[in-house]
Amino acid sequence: MSTSTDEHRSESPRSVRCAVITVSDTRKLETDRGGQRIVELLAGAGHTVVRREIVPDEPARIAALLTASSESGQVDAVLITGGTGIAARDQTFETVSGLLTKTLPGYGELFRMLSYDDIGPAAMLSRAIGGVIGRVLVLTMPGSPAAVELAMSKLIVPELGHLVYEARK
Repeated sequence: MSTSTDEHRSESPRSVRCAVITVSDTRKLETDRGGQRIVELLAGAGHTVVRREIVPDEPARIAALLTASSESGQVDAVLITGGTGIAARDQTFETVSGLLTKTLPGYGELFRMLSYDDIGPAAMLSRAIGGVIGRVLVLTMPGSPAAVELAMSKLIVPELGHLVYEARK
């Protein structure tokens, strides 16, 4: 007997159009290992990157880029890396959470749980958040390549089509 999750996965898009945004005051495309890894993992899973940007950790610029991506009609999911910590310059959480029309608390909870297995109690420093703006999925993750690898391989890539399917309903 098939579960509703299995049915939804079978109806989910095989290829998702993604925007990849790196929030950083210092990284450039050539030095953005985390953002590059997101692109590689998406491509390896058959997804398409339709937009790739690096934006400084400034709320107005992050919000403008996120709004433009979610309203373009060309993006199904926005994946953001960087700015999720508690340092004074880290503004990703506040900016993204203020724009979400629906939250996905389980994403951040699962990310921190899995991260705990790798880095111990320092996992609580991550404010990874997920949700939806309109009908576009938005997921954030820390900027470190190890955190990107964890989020992408354990959570995002395996479930991306299903998440987009649900966000579109």
